[in-house]
Amino acid sequence: MGQIICQKDDLLPGEIMEAKFGDRSIVLCRAKEGKYYAFLNRCIHQGALLSKGKLCSTVDFTDNHGEYNKIKDGAILRCPWHGREFDIENKGCALAEPRERLKSYQVYVEGNDVIIESK
Repeated sequence: MGQIICQKDDLLPGEIMEAKFGDRSIVLCRAKEGKYYAFLNRCIHQGALLSKGKLCSTVDFTDNHGEYNKIKDGAILRCPWHGREFDIENKGCALAEPRERLKSYQVYVEGNDVIIESK
């Protein structure tokens, strides 16, 4: 059984917010294309509140020295303390170490309600 976390319009595409899921603090993310993702609101490195971070992009370097392409715009959750980056579209996997990932929660929308469930 899920818990209503917020209304669809409470979080615009590209934004994040802190919310409570039972007794846990979670970070709710809304990717630029509009899909919602939810994770435990603690960085796996040293416990920073990820809701104080931001959604951003990362880069992919090209073969030409000094050139890069911006990728995954609005799909990277960056920790506010040490800049650790997590791919929200890939189960919260850390970019630097893909075997490490954030605890994630199932998110769905019913009408105007954004609902979270444990996986």
